[in-house]
Amino acid sequence: SFTSAFLFSIEVQVTIGFGGRMMTEECPLAITVLILQNIVGLIINAVMLGCIFMKTAQAHRRAETLIFSRQAVIAVRNGKLCFMFRVGDLRKSMIISASVRIQVVRKTTTPEGEVIPIHQVDIPVDNPIESNNIFLVAPLIICHIIDKRSPLYDISAADLALQDLELIVILEGVVETTGITTQARTSYIAEEILWGHRFVPIVTEEEGVYSVDYSKFGN
Repeated sequence: SFTSAFLFSIEVQVTIGFGGRMMTEECPLAITVLILQNIVGLIINAVMLGCIFMKTAQAHRRAETLIFSRQAVIAVRNGKLCFMFRVGDLRKSMIISASVRIQVVRKTTTPEGEVIPIHQVDIPVDNPIESNNIFLVAPLIICHIIDKRSPLYDISAADLALQDLELIVILEGVVETTGITTQARTSYIAEEILWGHRFVPIVTEEEGVYSVDYSKFGN
C-alpha cells in the first residue's frame, strides 16, 4: 500500500532501520527510485545547509561595522602631498588579509574626441607592506601620494571644488569567525575632500594600554 511504501521510504532516507519491509533484487524499479530519492535528499540537505549558513553568517552585517571617515583630506605628510581618509573596525574580531583599493571615477575625453562618462582609474595606496594588506587592529589613516602618476596631480586647491569626480574606496577582507569574504565601500566627491586639513589623533596610550576614542573618528 501507499502507507507501507511511504514508511519504507522514510526508513531508507533517515536510516533508522527496517521493520518488516526490505528491498530485494526482484524489483529493479524500487532500486532506481531509492537511488533517485537519495540523490534528491542530498541535494535538498546541501541547499538547506547553504541557506542556513549564509543567513547566519550575514557578511553584510559584518561590513556595517567597517566605518570610514565622512570626509577625506589632502595635506602634506612626510614631505609629500597626500590624499588621506580614515578607516576603522568596530568589532573585536579581526578582518584577515584586509586590503584597500581606491578608484577615481570621472568624465574624460580621449584625444580622438570620444567621451567616456564613467572613466575608472585605479590609484595606488601608500603601504610599506609589499602584500598591500593592512592590519586593522586600530583605526588607520590610508594615504595616497599625489605625484605625477596620480590622477589628482593636476588639481589645485582652488580647482578642487569645481571638479566633477568621485573617489571610490573599497575595503575587502575575510571575516575571522566565518571565513567569508566581506566588502565595505564608500566614496568621496569633491565637496567632501578638505584641502589642508589633518585628522585628529584618536589612539592614546595609558599605562601601557592603547585606547581608541571613536567619538573623534571623523574629526
